Amino acid sequence: MNTLSSILDNKIVAIIRGANPEDVIKIAKALHEGGVKILEITMNSPRALSVIGEVSDELGDQVLVGAGTVLDSETARSAILAGAKFILSPTVDIETIKVTKRYGAVSIPGAFTPTEILSAYENGGDIIKVFPATLGPGFIKDIRGPLPQIPLLPTGGVDLGNIQEFMKAGAVGCGIGSALVNAKHEITDEYLMQITEKASQFVSAVKTNN
Repeated sequence: MNTLSSILDNKIVAIIRGANPEDVIKIAKALHEGGVKILEITMNSPRALSVIGEVSDELGDQVLVGAGTVLDSETARSAILAGAKFILSPTVDIETIKVTKRYGAVSIPGAFTPTEILSAYENGGDIIKVFPATLGPGFIKDIRGPLPQIPLLPTGGVDLGNIQEFMKAGAVGCGIGSALVNAKHEITDEYLMQITEKASQFVSAVKTNN
């Protein structure tokens, strides 16, 4: 299964932001144990490039690793060379989309308005990250009305209480941050078990919607 198909099939992108580099492999394993196999490591995290490489090398046959908070094309290129299979951005940067595609990775630019969403898609975005998703599932449904052909991944504000509604509204998946992994929390064995349990709950929620 290729990268895009894997993201669309698994539906949940776990966002790991600001974690201690020594903890990321453990977090990734805990997420995988709960059934979450798509991981975004944000570029504003400590040693992001080396962490992407380490996770890709050690768990590449178990999880799909991408880079998030990518703001420019050079960062996208560096992340892909480090092992990132997909690139997420909080904004629409056309050159970043172009470079991501040139290097064979999946492009997931972030957009908010219908104009931004359409522009991101027409310029090569494979999935459009609707960010922030704080307007709720109704906003996704409204966008899907005139733009049903565009795959939408709401991110920022998605949790266990609303993920099913986002999926019913037509999202192809969701990006989940602190509702799944709170990197500020001490990464103990107990907390890793909590991550696995939450991951399992998110996976069950999206499966229930299928």
